[in-house]
Amino acid sequence: MKIHKKLLWVLLAMSTLIVSCSKSADPLEPIDQYPPTPIPIPTPTPPTPNPPTPNPPTPSVFAEDSSLFLGNPSNATDNINNYTNFLFDERYYAVSYNRDRATANWSSWHVKSADYGNVSRADDFRANPNMPSGWYAPDYFSYTSSGFDRGHLCPSADRTATVEANSSTFLMTNIIPQAPNNNQAVWANLETYCRTLVNQGNELYITAGAFGEGGTGNNGYATHIDNGRITVPSTLWKVIVVIREGTDDLNRIDLHTRVIAVMMPNENGLSTNWRNFRVSVDAIEAATGYDFLSRVNSYIQDYLEMQVDDL
Repeated sequence: MKIHKKLLWVLLAMSTLIVSCSKSADPLEPIDQYPPTPIPIPTPTPPTPNPPTPNPPTPSVFAEDSSLFLGNPSNATDNINNYTNFLFDERYYAVSYNRDRATANWSSWHVKSADYGNVSRADDFRANPNMPSGWYAPDYFSYTSSGFDRGHLCPSADRTATVEANSSTFLMTNIIPQAPNNNQAVWANLETYCRTLVNQGNELYITAGAFGEGGTGNNGYATHIDNGRITVPSTLWKVIVVIREGTDDLNRIDLHTRVIAVMMPNENGLSTNWRNFRVSVDAIEAATGYDFLSRVNSYIQDYLEMQVDDL
């Protein structure tokens, strides 16, 4: 019996211990009675936006009243690998230059009354200091005794407001070998007429150039001068867009806008009347592969380029 009593006491003690341990665990169970204090989550600060990147300034050569505002006829660039169509931006005009011919393909400029002043002709024909390294740079002496004039594309008389502007036209990259009677007569007469239009209250967008090989100067027919380094062109051309002086030029060019286009041989024995050499812009485009007035509304562009001036 003593053994049974002892066993009974042992079982009773163990039961008490188990109950006690079970109760001691109770506080851990009802965790929902003591919710943890939430940890505050900081509101993220939105990143400060970068300031808007301003549009790059419009290059002077493409702004309104500037040289290529109505378009870049041959898509000339200032990449030296584009050596037959290299772009010189001379501020007062733009040039597409051909390294292999050592002359301009074309010069393009805008002219209005503010471009005229009292500055004298600079007459400082010189090599272009910005000619890419390794390219032949014609200078004043390159035309000496050649029988051809140093013929301006952008004329000196269109840039008489400042000494700098006038002098810029004497860079040899703006010069072509031109038959003297052509340069000093029919070509000069057209330049004078353009200035008359400006003095009447108009502004002009002009592109002038040359193509082909072989002209007739005072020494007769020649394909090259300067020991073969400069090509003599066979044909000269000019495109002139005439609008009343004002602003918003692109939107003022319409089906009634006057466009004068001429094309003439580089010879001495020509008529002095520039009107005898009028053609359509389309005819010059066909001969050169260029695209004029490319920024003008395409319907208006096509219409104007078909016309031949008759005023």
